Amino acid sequence: MTGLEQKISLGIIAIITCAAIPFLAGLLSLKSKGFRGFIEGKGSIFIKDGKIMEDNLKKERYSTDELLELLRKKNVFQVSDVEFAVLEPTGDLSVLLKKENQPLTAKDLNMSVATVKEPQTVIMDGKILDEPLTTIGRSRRWLITELEKLGVTIDNVFLGQVNSYGELTVDLYDDKLKVPSPQERPLILATMKKCQADLESFALGTENKEAKELYRKNSEKLQKAIEKVSPILRN
Repeated sequence: MTGLEQKISLGIIAIITCAAIPFLAGLLSLKSKGFRGFIEGKGSIFIKDGKIMEDNLKKERYSTDELLELLRKKNVFQVSDVEFAVLEPTGDLSVLLKKENQPLTAKDLNMSVATVKEPQTVIMDGKILDEPLTTIGRSRRWLITELEKLGVTIDNVFLGQVNSYGELTVDLYDDKLKVPSPQERPLILATMKKCQADLESFALGTENKEAKELYRKNSEKLQKAIEKVSPILRN
């Protein structure tokens, strides 16, 4: 073996060794809790029953100011409110508040609450997004009706979202402008249009021929009524 070949072989061995060490260390960490503690370290209790463990602070070389800073990052400003706080091997502080200082939840009151779904963005940069509208079972006609209730047009909307309750909120291009409240007569017109749009949706969504025909006829009647009263309600 020449000197060059020997150097290449040693280089390959070094690369394989460097790659194998982290792999083996990770494998041993999964298999052995003691080895994992040696490699990754263990958590250190900083607060117990609302009292600071000074010896552990000194051991980890943390000052009281640094502990208070970590607590503030967790929105905790009083040590006595803390039941348990531990410094994780990653350097993060895990905090458990005392029961009386924890936020009240629906579970505490034995209340059942509806699942909140993520809001759907239906308008972006003044353009309607059809896919999110379809996801929530709404149509363009419904969206335009909701915008009319707010007294704005698509072109003025930078971002529009529909929450899990079916409510539309918009952010306008001009942040100085406030979304105006809909006036009474335009609101009536918008409601009529919404009802007409809902009837069309019902007609498209049902397989029952009689129901489909009934929805279609009523939708047409309501559309004619809208055309008659629109000049009055728009003023």
